[in-house]
Amino acid sequence: MPWLEICGLGVLLLAGWLWFDGFQARAAAMRAARAACAADGLLLLDDTVALAHLRLQRDDDGRLRLRRTYDFEYSDTGDNRRVAQLALLGDEVLLLRLMPPATGAGGRLRVVGGRQAADDG
Repeated sequence: MPWLEICGLGVLLLAGWLWFDGFQARAAAMRAARAACAADGLLLLDDTVALAHLRLQRDDDGRLRLRRTYDFEYSDTGDNRRVAQLALLGDEVLLLRLMPPATGAGGRLRVVGGRQAADDG
């Protein structure tokens, strides 16, 4: 097999792995968003999350992993839309940020994954 075909096959395998890993990460983000909305009595709108950012980041062990940030919308009354973000490092949920309500003073930030825990709401 010529080297060009081997390189092409390698690129196709890498693209397939990224595609499959992206589906796994999106499923983990969906589970986390549903659980957060259910825990706070909120409605997850459109029943989906959308990839906002993708970058490389080192984990606690120093390994390079893909950090994905997802945006999703929720409602506290059913008549409004509020924006939230969810960050994953690999398949581990790092943080979940719900935006503050219009009448409230601050938003809620949940940092998961053994790092810090903050809640200003």
